[in-house]
Amino acid sequence: MAKRKSQLLEILYSQGPAAAVMKSVAKRHDRGLAGDLRYPFLAIVGQTEMKIALLLALVNRAVGGVLLVGARGTAKTTAVRGLVDLLPVVERSTCEYGCEPEDLYNYGMHVVCSECAHKLGMGDPITAPEPMRLVELPLNARMDDVVGGINERVALEQNRVLLERGILAQADQNLLYIDEVNLLDRIIIDAILDAAAQNQYTVRRGPMSSTYRSRLTLVGSMNPEEGLLRPQIQDRFGLRVLVRGVDDPKERIEIYRRSVAYKNKPYKFVLDWVDETEAAIIEVAEARKRLPKVTLGHEVEKEGLRWIRALKIDSHRAEMTLFEASRALAAADGRLEVTLDDLRTVAPMALRQRQTETASEYFEAQEKEDQNIKSIIDHGPKPKTRKKRAKKSMPSPSATNPASNGQLSQKSDTASNPAVGADESVSDGQA
Repeated sequence: MAKRKSQLLEILYSQGPAAAVMKSVAKRHDRGLAGDLRYPFLAIVGQTEMKIALLLALVNRAVGGVLLVGARGTAKTTAVRGLVDLLPVVERSTCEYGCEPEDLYNYGMHVVCSECAHKLGMGDPITAPEPMRLVELPLNARMDDVVGGINERVALEQNRVLLERGILAQADQNLLYIDEVNLLDRIIIDAILDAAAQNQYTVRRGPMSSTYRSRLTLVGSMNPEEGLLRPQIQDRFGLRVLVRGVDDPKERIEIYRRSVAYKNKPYKFVLDWVDETEAAIIEVAEARKRLPKVTLGHEVEKEGLRWIRALKIDSHRAEMTLFEASRALAAADGRLEVTLDDLRTVAPMALRQRQTETASEYFEAQEKEDQNIKSIIDHGPKPKTRKKRAKKSMPSPSATNPASNGQLSQKSDTASNPAVGADESVSDGQA
């Protein structure tokens, strides 16, 4: 593989604990104070695939989110929360109704509120740059908490009905994290996944209805020991990462040392990684700007589709995730064209856990049934043909003359006239 242009990717792909990075950064001074003491994302030892998948989801929301599957204590939640420091800046609506300029361009003036229509007419902006946020979904969330519902306080105090935004609307253009996604209520997870796929959802409460945007980056984590995820839900996540414990003893001891250093002196530990974090923020923002220009060559597409056919994957989300993740990786590396190396890097994350034996067996049985139906249809009854009538044969002269065939003629006469035969036998007996 060619040398990467991205310093961020070089750090993530580097082997070993990278303790030298910490020592070199620790010598610098006057870096200010950390606002929040989250464990730095880049300080996580190992887990390269997990960190790459999360970064690709930040660069390209079309990847379809990330599912982290692993045992307890493998830094899944730590990585997601540390990702907050790398979240890019997005243009967010300043209107309480969520009006955006694209609404005016796509649907007309009647879809924005009067205040926003006036601002747009005057040439004033109705959006402002704001960093993405991390929105965590609690495990005990109700459906009204997720999609929104009637504001009970307003209903009691003001005696009027007001629809309130839910967590999905608050997560618009943000990172939505669902911990223990396999333990969440099925109805709620279905609503979240549908909203994430449609980029919007509608809430109806009696005669009132409201539509909210949900352009979110979805990240879920789960422990397989506590239960598996339904296949139809699992298929909605673009990238799947199997998070295992680190095997290298040197890396494991480095994990312990960094954990102790973070607990004992959290400010110092966070400050030691400020420079790397700031550089990563810039690279993520540049990658997002570069993404629309990244293209896939015909040969790359052809090879990716060949892999999917060979694996017998039916879901079309496989190629969508594979190609979008490879575009994000190329953008993160400062390139405008996807290579086969990019495709090979993201293929395990994009294609794993997309084959199901139950579905394969079901479709095989259906194929046999369809073949049976087709064979019966193709080999139906042949059309009937008219049979030719046999010509009547004329009686021969011997048949018309009983004398010419004495004995046969006599039997036939007896059969045709039984009474005559009986008289003749009686007279013979008397004689």
